[in-house]
Amino acid sequence: MLRVEETQVPVEFSQELINKFDEIVARYPAGKQKSALLPVLHLVQAEYQWLSSAAMDKVAEYLQIKPIEVYEVASFYSMYFLRPSGKYVLEVCRTGPCALVGAEKIMDHIEQALGVKEGEVTADGLFSWRGVECLAACGFGPVLQIGPEYTFYENLTNESVNNLIEDLKKKG
Repeated sequence: MLRVEETQVPVEFSQELINKFDEIVARYPAGKQKSALLPVLHLVQAEYQWLSSAAMDKVAEYLQIKPIEVYEVASFYSMYFLRPSGKYVLEVCRTGPCALVGAEKIMDHIEQALGVKEGEVTADGLFSWRGVECLAACGFGPVLQIGPEYTFYENLTNESVNNLIEDLKKKG
């Protein structure tokens, strides 16, 4: 669900970011700039680590579309974060096949290991986690992916999750 931040921080895109937007929009026929919405949202999220309503409004302004058109897309796809997230987002598949082989136990373990509930960010800003729909690795569950690169990890155990978290902490 889309949340409006308590404090709206104005967003101004850098000229470098706008130049990237321009390159993407140029790929589409005149008047079809809305087609650039997904890649533009990816760039904004990469810059700010999430999509605030102020940032989405600015995207709508740039693309000359209504803000609701941006909100609809951003809230539909799980790859977009509508609230602050950690540098590393652990996304655990929670659908049937993974659930049958322990996904819920892995999610409970991640919550304990990181000390934050689903959707929250650790105090150091490094981690957040959430359950997501199918990651298309049903034969290798439980499975998770870690953004922003979306690297997959399969056949998870508490020990493998601990090792993963420690490796990410070392990377910072």
